Amino acid sequence: MCACYLARAGLDVVVLEQSGKPGGGSRTDETVPGYRFDTHSVAHNIINMTSIPAELDLGGAGLEYREMDPFAVALFADGRCVRFHRSVERTVDSVAELDLAEAEAYRRFVDDAMPLVEAATLGLEVGRFDRRALAGAVGVRLPALVRAAPPALRLRALLLGSYGRLLEDRLSSELTRGPISAFAAHAGAGPDTAGGAFFALWQAAYHRYGQWHAVGGAQGLVDALVRRLETLGGEVRCDTRVARIDATGGRAADVELESGERISADLVVTACQPQRALLELLDPPLGGRHGAELRAVQVGNAVQALVHVAVDRLPPYTGAQPGDWNGLQSYVDALEDLRESFRAAENRRLRRPAAAYAFTTSALDDTLAPTGHHTVYLACPAAPFDLEGGWDPAAAELADDLVDQVEARAPGFRASIRGMAVRTPSEMATELDWPGAHPMHVDIGLDQLGPRRPTRALASHRTPVPGLYITGAGTSPVGGVAGAPGRAAARAVLKDVRPQGKPAGTPGRRGRCGRVRSG
Repeated sequence: MCACYLARAGLDVVVLEQSGKPGGGSRTDETVPGYRFDTHSVAHNIINMTSIPAELDLGGAGLEYREMDPFAVALFADGRCVRFHRSVERTVDSVAELDLAEAEAYRRFVDDAMPLVEAATLGLEVGRFDRRALAGAVGVRLPALVRAAPPALRLRALLLGSYGRLLEDRLSSELTRGPISAFAAHAGAGPDTAGGAFFALWQAAYHRYGQWHAVGGAQGLVDALVRRLETLGGEVRCDTRVARIDATGGRAADVELESGERISADLVVTACQPQRALLELLDPPLGGRHGAELRAVQVGNAVQALVHVAVDRLPPYTGAQPGDWNGLQSYVDALEDLRESFRAAENRRLRRPAAAYAFTTSALDDTLAPTGHHTVYLACPAAPFDLEGGWDPAAAELADDLVDQVEARAPGFRASIRGMAVRTPSEMATELDWPGAHPMHVDIGLDQLGPRRPTRALASHRTPVPGLYITGAGTSPVGGVAGAPGRAAARAVLKDVRPQGKPAGTPGRRGRCGRVRSG
């Protein structure tokens, strides 16, 4: 993302990718012969809340998104089902079929959350250091900011707390608590995480902006970015593992590869985990107060583990209706189940049954599987990276557990299986040079979000080392498939290299910019 914006501004850009193909956690691979699965990220919503796809004309580069509606279906082990549609009214009607009082509680919950979400998305469009853009955006969003004040006051006692407490306070039934928490867990935070209340309020974002699948899988977004970069004159080099960022002369100047090759650059932008970039790859590593603050950044042990299941038909969920496979299928029957899973993970244990959900994106995209066949992406959002006893003996147990959970809700599912691949956190970390396999690189919390991500000093995407910038999921404003960190980093670079008075989009000087992605 950052590379595209820099190339568009006229800089010479080369992206160094340590893997055999671009994408990192947003790749789509044939993990089961004949079936293509997303290797980590599946549904995209945050990037579709921004103007980035339009600014880079990613549609013209081949990107196509299809809406996942309903964006979630809660499938309970006892056969009950709740459908969460883009339409709040249709969702309320679905909840009302089982609990009229809870349906009205859900409506009030979304009504209060919606203006807070609209106000929060302001930070996705502008960087906090771009005051002119910020002032303009505030003017556009002023009505939303005004609307956000009353619900913020009503929820003020809960906003600094956990999303578990928020859900228990505002909702009374697991019909809504369980599935909302399944989505909240995508932040990589458990129901007890202090300051995590907003992760549950983010439920309103799916109603406001929708949930989206890229045709071809997450790789569809990556491929479009690569094509756009190449049309702008940029270059991507794969199988190019970075060993060292040379700053021995007082500024980032050279990037040394494991092969021994040295690449000279006027600027270096890293997109890997901030600690990996600035404390391991950077030579000398970031020291002093800035280094100490970065070392103190929290990275939890609860991450994601996946089971890719190739099947010859859609999971036959009891009472299924057309569209039930479009979005997330939640198997979290109760908030407490998710809470116990996260507690176990932080204590290096894997709870059984594990908290789980599924995506069956082949229902929307026939490029992922042979005709009539499908891909079932099973995920546990609270798996320990560091597991007592190791992952080798636990991988098969996790696969059995998750398949059992589907079978309980879709009798006959096991008989449809044609292949399976387990992706453990340890495998993902090794494959992608991804320390801790954390989906957001570092934890998301009030102290590590927006103007404090990953630290207050580094939230501008600048570092104390001249010529060195950071971007990626571990940087401001937020993690996930957002695009906003890449654009914000590019803006920081261009503001620094563009002479005063030059219009936006005009390079200050034409120089070589190396964008490092190792992991």
